[in-house]
Amino acid sequence: MPSTSTSTSTEARALRPHAEDAFADELAALAAADDRPRPARWRLSPWAVAMYLLGGTLPDGTVITPKYVGPRRIVEVAVTTLATDRALLLLGVPGTAKTWVSEHLAAAVSGDSTLLVQGTAGTAEEAVRYGWNYARLLAHGPSREALVPSPVMRAMAEGLTARVEELTRIPADVQDSLITVLSEKTLPVPELGEEIQAVRGFNLIATANDRDRGVNELSSALRRRFNTVVLPLPETPEAEVDIVARRVEQLGRALDLPAAPDGADEIRRVVTVFRELRDGVTTDGRTRIKSPSGTLSTAEAISVVTGGLALAAHFGDGVLRAGDVAAGVLGAVVRDPAADRLVWQEYLETVVRERDGWKDFYRACREVSA
Repeated sequence: MPSTSTSTSTEARALRPHAEDAFADELAALAAADDRPRPARWRLSPWAVAMYLLGGTLPDGTVITPKYVGPRRIVEVAVTTLATDRALLLLGVPGTAKTWVSEHLAAAVSGDSTLLVQGTAGTAEEAVRYGWNYARLLAHGPSREALVPSPVMRAMAEGLTARVEELTRIPADVQDSLITVLSEKTLPVPELGEEIQAVRGFNLIATANDRDRGVNELSSALRRRFNTVVLPLPETPEAEVDIVARRVEQLGRALDLPAAPDGADEIRRVVTVFRELRDGVTTDGRTRIKSPSGTLSTAEAISVVTGGLALAAHFGDGVLRAGDVAAGVLGAVVRDPAADRLVWQEYLETVVRERDGWKDFYRACREVSA
């Protein structure tokens, strides 16, 4: 008779731990070694927060892995902004690690990256300000017990860092409910004749997509409350390959995928294809090519390689090959079946086919494109 008991030999793990949990050891080591001044309620000094994001080695030999690969000054400006009374807006095209940087900044500053408002076209004002437990409200009327605080309200009351993702996707009238929060550092609750005042340590990080301009553009009044930091795409192919390799390794460990021997070659090819199609020119600058409608971001390259790694592990010999990434590349490039397919076919025949050492990649892409 089969057992009905649940095995507890393996502890359940979160598929995607929060930054403060995934990198708890690094944060603890930084806190122990950090002897610099810390703003009110910050877990680390601004210097240590920057090291947490950019990576480095502590005096005791602890290695802090880079969370963001890019210009140091961008991180320094972002961290310094959070140490003032200005909110931070991370702006960039899709895939420039805005959400990733936002999460790690909140984890390093407050030890809690979960006070999050996810912006969508349906985000209501209650998600930014507060809502009500309607059972309590109907039974007893407006009261503190009936009030349901938003992540922003909780951050204000506890002196923590709140996050708003995809700010420009939120309706304009809901966006503007942040103006009083960011300018006066108060959140009125007229139903109770009270207000929530932000305590020291409170700040807010928002992210917005460059390509969403015109969806729900920020009002000038709200824009002034933010210090805007633009996150660029990786400057060099080497930097982008490094980013993709690091994230794929982290994701592979989380998914219990085996490390792929010699996977660097396929990562470099995926990054090269994405950069050339994104830039509209080959890496040697000799051939102009058409760009597809998609963004072909670093995040998409990470997804393609991770998918290829899973294919190699479960249906191949464990070695990441061209055939494992070809379908993912096709799916990322061809978003518009009519226009993008022509762009992709032209790129295959004029660039990939003629490139030395890429015959296997060309054949794999032709096979999935047929």
